[in-house]
Amino acid sequence: MSSASDRYAQRGVSSSKSEVHAVVDHLDRGIFPGAFCKIGPDVLTGDPTKCAVIHADGSGTKSTLAYLHYRETGDPSAFRKTAQDSLVMNIDDLLCIGAIDRILISSTINRNARAIPAEALGALISGTEDFLKRLREYGVGVMSGGGETADVGDLTGTATVDSCAVAVMPRDAVIDNAKICPGLAIVGLASAGQANYEDFENSGIGSNGLTSARHDLLAPYYLEKYPETCDPRTDPALLYCGPYKMEDPLPGSKLSVGEALLSPTRTYAPVIRDLLEAHRSAVRGLVHCSGGGQTKCLRFGSGVHFIKNNLLPVPPIFEAIQKASNTSTEEMFRVYNMGHRMEIYCEPAAVPEIIALSESHGIPAREIGHTEASTEADARNHLSIIHDGKTHTYLLEA
Repeated sequence: MSSASDRYAQRGVSSSKSEVHAVVDHLDRGIFPGAFCKIGPDVLTGDPTKCAVIHADGSGTKSTLAYLHYRETGDPSAFRKTAQDSLVMNIDDLLCIGAIDRILISSTINRNARAIPAEALGALISGTEDFLKRLREYGVGVMSGGGETADVGDLTGTATVDSCAVAVMPRDAVIDNAKICPGLAIVGLASAGQANYEDFENSGIGSNGLTSARHDLLAPYYLEKYPETCDPRTDPALLYCGPYKMEDPLPGSKLSVGEALLSPTRTYAPVIRDLLEAHRSAVRGLVHCSGGGQTKCLRFGSGVHFIKNNLLPVPPIFEAIQKASNTSTEEMFRVYNMGHRMEIYCEPAAVPEIIALSESHGIPAREIGHTEASTEADARNHLSIIHDGKTHTYLLEA
């Protein structure tokens, strides 16, 4: 089997972001150094009982899929999903520190105006406002702080959509992932299906690994017709080298390939809001399985052996990617969420109630594993994923 990491590197992408962590891991990590997001003192009001966080993320190359859909169909509505992708990649990271209120968010759209005209831009902006309104209806205190649209045709052939979120919260309400330790249960919340607060079925793809997902699934037709969606320095053999067009059915699914790839990143905000209201004392940590996929957990807690031996079913989108790209299962778990994108680390006694809470929102959940003491000589965090009778092991980089 080919190495996904090699294919990623040849496409100008890093799944581990090791070069980034080599720099930022040595910087000041804030007043809760083990938390999912960097948290600082509340410099906005100076209140010593509160803390503040500013967080930035975006939709990545997923916006390119909305562009392909738009150019093929003339329908700009897919850009509304891209707006959600960018927002959720920020909001659901903030959920992992317990921030569910007093969140102010701003988005930046960098576009090539020749490729992204007014109707597509309008869909991005209205999609942002409508999604934030939907979250407020579910009790999540998030407001729009406006944004910026820049016409930068020299930088992008299509569009990039990024967001920045600011939140202030009481220090004693922070979920500090430094408390992830041996003896906890891990509850995974499904990334696929249709939650009660969603309008359509979700493939579970999220917004990670989309550069390779797009090129590994979609056919050379798109390279020939839309060369502006690629980096010309990439080996053409790695560009749109898949078997499908967007309208083709996704094997094992009711969705087309395009619908599956365009599925907007699911937010778990309504679930986590209710979780923290009902079971806050039982929660030790929250991990958003975004960059790094199922290995994201390695960066949190200390002296922990993470064991994931009861995973949710792998959604068809990931099976299709693996088959088309011949990527190893070990790498698939490193790159993609593979079926659950939010993990709750909790006291074992709370598992049944947490699962029931998630399922009340229409999101399948299960105890996907547990934590034990590290067996490494230096007590470094490590992860074992048991899947289809095989064990895949991962070690936190030194």
